[in-house]
Amino acid sequence: ISYGSTFISTAAIVGFGGAAAVFGLGILWLTVLNVVIGIFIAFVVFGKPTRRMGHRLGAHTFPEFLGRRYDSKFLQVASAALIFVGMPLYAGAVMLGGVSFLTVALGLTQNMALLTIVVIVGFYVMMGGMKGVMYTDAFQGAIMAAGMAILLWYAYSGLGGVVSAHEQLTAMADKVPAALVAKGHRGWTAMPALFSPLWWTLISTIVMGVGIGVLAQPQLIVRFMTVKSDRELNRGVVIGSLFIMLMTGVAYIVGALSNVFFMHAEGKVAIAAAGSPDNVIPLFIKNNMPEWYAAVFMVTLLAAAMSTLSSQFHTMGSAIGHDIVEKGLEIRAGKPVRVMRAAMLAAILVSTLTAYFLPTFFKDGATIIVSGTSLFFGLCAGSFLAIYALGLYWPGVTRAGAHAGFVSGLAVSVLAILFVFEKVAKPLGVCEVFFGVPTLAAGTP
Repeated sequence: ISYGSTFISTAAIVGFGGAAAVFGLGILWLTVLNVVIGIFIAFVVFGKPTRRMGHRLGAHTFPEFLGRRYDSKFLQVASAALIFVGMPLYAGAVMLGGVSFLTVALGLTQNMALLTIVVIVGFYVMMGGMKGVMYTDAFQGAIMAAGMAILLWYAYSGLGGVVSAHEQLTAMADKVPAALVAKGHRGWTAMPALFSPLWWTLISTIVMGVGIGVLAQPQLIVRFMTVKSDRELNRGVVIGSLFIMLMTGVAYIVGALSNVFFMHAEGKVAIAAAGSPDNVIPLFIKNNMPEWYAAVFMVTLLAAAMSTLSSQFHTMGSAIGHDIVEKGLEIRAGKPVRVMRAAMLAAILVSTLTAYFLPTFFKDGATIIVSGTSLFFGLCAGSFLAIYALGLYWPGVTRAGAHAGFVSGLAVSVLAILFVFEKVAKPLGVCEVFFGVPTLAAGTP
């Protein structure tokens, strides 16, 4: 449950739930990958050898795991630096998931909502270590499961049951905005047209990007090193699968069905009524759920934010305090706990600034939360996944090969972000400076 509640955050509930209001039920393929890859393959294929190798190497963090596996201080420091620089994208997206709800449903200003999230989560995460984080994650996961089960029941009962709800959503195919139809949208209960721009975004960025990228998430991998035996991992597969199905499945189904609710209430589809995908779920809660549920959902989101952000801040803090300062620079602090807390405080500040400035990069109704999450998952998959997977199963991988795999994967990912991925390349303007165009992918699906 700790693994699941760390994986499933406000980004999944608010951000990807809002994306479901745009793409429709096709996004449920991400739930399939979340369970098959994010739980079964992650626990059985990756988790068991990671646990055994992590214990044998005496590794406490993912960068230290890579560094000791390949006997490479460079790999430990470089991977820690990537985590500290890249993870704020994901942490910022998680923060914005909570901010969206507090601004839309409770009427707080953007800055006040962000400050509220940061103060609550920051105070909480500074109080405990990794094992404390895992126990509280499990408790918060139970809260999240209860909150989402209530949401699913109300959504279906409000539309006359499961069959009636899906029939009404299918009948709305002619209400799809013209701009989405032009990109391949064929209704909220159908997949986008094969190889259309919308199909590529759904499959490559959302389903594959997050579905496969989860295998290389440092804050999740480190959990495999904390269990005593493979038996715990076997048990975790069943509970984790059910938890992930409930959390992501409910968010995506309700996100898609929100189109029916908004059409009945306002004569508009969800994206038109909410203004942006990230506001769909909060506005749906505010307009269509009982008042008491707003409080329940706020607790659910705070639990989701705290369970994910605490692990992210702990991972970023240990990357700086343990992997870079202590192991890389070989600076021995008199009180390591103080160094870790100072590093976590720096991680909180960087992530907060990232959350503050992210909306200025992703404009025009873009899915800010989905984009920030997908970018970090992609960076991790490109940089870590090959050397992590082969390091577990192929004794012949050399240190030079691991260095080449890490650097080349990171370089390709960064070049794609700066010069190809339009949502980032265009606002940053790097591609414009070098090539005179916003993106090298212009004119392609």
